[in-house]
Amino acid sequence: MAAVPSLEDLLRTCTRSALHLEMRDGYMRDDPLFLRWLSGQRDDPADRSSWWSPWLQLIEETTSRGVEVRRARVVSEPVSEYIRFEHEVTFRNVASGEQVRWLPRRQATGLALPGNDFWLIDGQVLLVHHFSGDGDFVDDELDTDHRTVKLCATAFEAVWERAVPHEDFRLR
Repeated sequence: MAAVPSLEDLLRTCTRSALHLEMRDGYMRDDPLFLRWLSGQRDDPADRSSWWSPWLQLIEETTSRGVEVRRARVVSEPVSEYIRFEHEVTFRNVASGEQVRWLPRRQATGLALPGNDFWLIDGQVLLVHHFSGDGDFVDDELDTDHRTVKLCATAFEAVWERAVPHEDFRLR
């Protein structure tokens, strides 16, 4: 079995678009950034040097090449503590050039959504994320089957169309 390329490698070679669909209400409970947030520490958006990271640098480099990076999040309401954290730190994603939208899960009922989060690179390569029931990362799977890619692209666009831009989305 061939090794799955990293998301970072896929983004470095991406030429047109990188679409990310997130559908869980919680991820990696041991995430150091989340734990820091839980302890009351907050980032100052004006102090970029205190929160800028290699990941954000990669996204900025990717968007600077003209690649459109969009992230859509489907969330339950009222939102989980993890989603509150994500919402608060999303200014980082926006600062790096990502476009981010939020869709309350109640508004997703009529949509056919895949069972897993994914990144779709240039409309051709699907990197599927697998998580445990507790939200811990398990592994990634690469899929280039045109039917699966089309299904995920269609699902992403359907969510994007209904979703609220980050700057307008208010937590309940």
